[in-house]
Amino acid sequence: MREAYHVELEQLAGNLAGMSVQVANAMEKATRALLGADLALAEQVIGDDAKIDDIRAECEEQAYALLALQAPVATDLRTVLAVIHAAESLERMGDLALHVAKAARRRHPEHALPEPVRPYFAEMGDAVVKLALRAEEVIKSRDVEAARSLEAEDDKVDDIHRHLFSVIMAKDWEFGVPAAVDVTLLGRFYERYADHAVSVAKRMVFVATGKMPGYGSAEDI
Repeated sequence: MREAYHVELEQLAGNLAGMSVQVANAMEKATRALLGADLALAEQVIGDDAKIDDIRAECEEQAYALLALQAPVATDLRTVLAVIHAAESLERMGDLALHVAKAARRRHPEHALPEPVRPYFAEMGDAVVKLALRAEEVIKSRDVEAARSLEAEDDKVDDIHRHLFSVIMAKDWEFGVPAAVDVTLLGRFYERYADHAVSVAKRMVFVATGKMPGYGSAEDI
């Protein structure tokens, strides 16, 4: 009986790791759609978003069943609780990829971004996809140091996000207010996506240590 219970726990973590890969793929495709004004790719991301929502629902259903039927304690309880919270963050990451894809679709056949800022979004896109994939690795390994390493990549995204404001506020910005609004919103989507990836990693630190990073320790992420 307990062996079957621990198999269920491993399946729960595995489903969460798979969800992280799904949202990484969604943002990778959404970024390509954004940079290439690729309507077909944008539509694919939009259509696939329901699959991410379904995985979250499955994770939560399985987690609540374990809470109700197995009454987990200690590390097992932390795992179940972490999965519930991390699945929510991952679903939001999928939603942010969806927003990027919808922006690409809304401006098609034109590009949603002026050419000068596209390299910044290509860099952010690459960084956030790496964050999601590293979160997947952390879910599997529960490696505390690997989880903490995500913060450096998140800082990189934050730096680019802040720099975009100086670009659109510069005197030589020639693309008008609508383009500036698009840049602002899209930059925010990538910045929030990275934050949620770090949040997932923090949940895995909680599983491993029993302490939630960000509360009372100089060693926290």
